[in-house]
Amino acid sequence: MPRDDRNRQFLFNLPASAPAATPKRKFSATPVIAALIAGVLGGIGGAVAISVVGAGQGTVIVNDAQQVNWVTGVAAKSMKSVVTISVGSANAAGSGSGVIVTEDGYILTNTHVVTLDGAAAKAAISVKTSDGRVYRASLVGTDPTNDLAIIKINGSFTPIVYADSDQLNVGDSVVAIGAPLGLEETVTTGVISALNRTIQVASAAVPDGSLQLWNGQGAAPISLRVIQTDAAINPGNSGGALLNANGELIGINVAIASTGSSGSSQSGSIGVGFSIPSNIAKRIAGELMKTGTASHALLGALVSDAADSANAASFSAGAKVEDLTAGGAAEQGGVKVGDIVTSFNGKPITSASELTAAVRLEPANSKATLTVTRGAKSITINVTLGDAAKAK
Repeated sequence: MPRDDRNRQFLFNLPASAPAATPKRKFSATPVIAALIAGVLGGIGGAVAISVVGAGQGTVIVNDAQQVNWVTGVAAKSMKSVVTISVGSANAAGSGSGVIVTEDGYILTNTHVVTLDGAAAKAAISVKTSDGRVYRASLVGTDPTNDLAIIKINGSFTPIVYADSDQLNVGDSVVAIGAPLGLEETVTTGVISALNRTIQVASAAVPDGSLQLWNGQGAAPISLRVIQTDAAINPGNSGGALLNANGELIGINVAIASTGSSGSSQSGSIGVGFSIPSNIAKRIAGELMKTGTASHALLGALVSDAADSANAASFSAGAKVEDLTAGGAAEQGGVKVGDIVTSFNGKPITSASELTAAVRLEPANSKATLTVTRGAKSITINVTLGDAAKAK
């Protein structure tokens, strides 16, 4: 796998200048007609009700109910579980997306959405649902390590259905729903381009005086283990849903690759987008809803990219162990300095950032299996991972 070029950008939609705060308001869409469609192509079982309404007022517009396809079915099933998020502080404002995960109004989104890319710890957050209602939201908790956050609105809602992201295949059809460039309820489609991709993006952690600075610019970059898709996603899609053909959540959209520079001059989709897998999002969401924080595992090893002897200038062949934390998980499990980690929990590891991302996806104190190369031998090592919070 080629080394990451780190030319990634978040998807948060930051306007050139902060707009005036939007007054709190609630309004309902009025259905004109309801069409009942049975056996929608692509695996939506049973019947799907679709409200046909005026432009700008509804969820899914259908002009010819006899010609709908599986994408229409996915949108009809899932749109009411996807929201648009507006965030504002004294100095900045922006918009993103989110996914309703419980009936009582817990919403999963990205940390960089609710913190304005790490610029605001206590921003004002508003949520607009697919029926046009606007709610004031409260921040429940953030996880900058995996760029996920939970916010809460009050009411009764339709939660998304989680899929098992470990069962995905490259080539599976997908649908992305969100608010790219502020365009609410936008539906795009594509396929899964790659699985277990590792990318590095800027941290959205809000500086609190205790965070380690990275070249004086803020918190160190974070490594994310993601799904890659060619479904068109753009700034504003952040926190929105990536769905399978059954309308189930397989990922939370988080970043795109860019051919230009990042920052305020974000470029549009080039067909290389990334989503946090639903299994990871589900675990983190559950912990944030329960305690307001999320746990992360710690291996206790300092690693670097292991050069591929065939072409050391271009490729890495694993994560080389440079040092071990005394009494840490790796040392206690039998890992040695000089070992090259090539697999973690059955998934290939080709670089240091891949191993870091894979470990931090796991909960604290969980068990893991490593495959390491030691000399000419391949060795399997079982470890009980530590707690990253205790290492701070």
